[in-house]
Amino acid sequence: MVNLEWYRTFKAVYQTGSLTAASKILFISQPNVSQHLSALEAHVGKQLFERKPRLVPTDYGKLFYTQVVEPLEKLEEVETDFKAICCLSQLPVFRMGAVKEFFHAAAAASSITAIPVNLMVSFGLTKDLISKLMKGELDFVIATQKTEMKNLVYEPILEEEFVIVGNSSMDTSAFDELVKEEDWENVEEWLLHQAWFAYSSELPIIRRFWLENFRKRPAIKPRFTIPDMQVILAAISGGQGLTITADYLVKELIMENKLKVIWKGQSVTRNTLFLVYDQTKLTTEQIKDGRALLQLNAAILPT
Repeated sequence: MVNLEWYRTFKAVYQTGSLTAASKILFISQPNVSQHLSALEAHVGKQLFERKPRLVPTDYGKLFYTQVVEPLEKLEEVETDFKAICCLSQLPVFRMGAVKEFFHAAAAASSITAIPVNLMVSFGLTKDLISKLMKGELDFVIATQKTEMKNLVYEPILEEEFVIVGNSSMDTSAFDELVKEEDWENVEEWLLHQAWFAYSSELPIIRRFWLENFRKRPAIKPRFTIPDMQVILAAISGGQGLTITADYLVKELIMENKLKVIWKGQSVTRNTLFLVYDQTKLTTEQIKDGRALLQLNAAILPT
């Protein structure tokens, strides 16, 4: 595999026509310049320069230069820009993974631009984000569940409650009467006859709510399966149907009279969100800054 420094040396020699001048630009010795050049020529199998009092590129050397100079200069620009960011910004870089809906609510509820970090966010399912965390591709993850992984720390940051929601104009008087009478068999029957939106065909949220309140799995066949809760809520706001979602995701829509809570359940279904990180890969200061970053979530905590 070719050494990138050989390309940089070739470019410097080509542009200066001198081993000595190239060595000064590259801050390496003249013998090293000569060694790099010889190694590159051996690698490509062609002579790149004629060794005269001044190095003169061969026809192949000229062709080779036109092929490598542009990508090499772009790479050098990336290096220069990255150094500038690191040296001038002084802000810590945070690579955070989160469930899209949670971060959407958090960003909407507070001024994310006021957070003193260079923030890089990845969206996905908790299991996939934890996998990236273990590989060192993320620094922190906002997780919806715990997994048994060595060295991972789970710090609770938010307790969410799941509720059934529908359009604010939906007539639920018959359902409300069934709940009042604690006729749970017919409460379930009424719910099963509605048009349902689900986040996943596996119904993880709906299944958990059903087990908590009816002690059995739901016999629901969703009419709409959409892996984006914001899209689901927008659809119900403009039409009909039911879904089960975290309470903090619908606070604004309820205040705007676009949605209403149909039922919180006989027994409240709760779930804890966690800040997750690998304690062996972060400094104490980085962990402290990560916790501080999540202060933005105070605005979406249920009241």
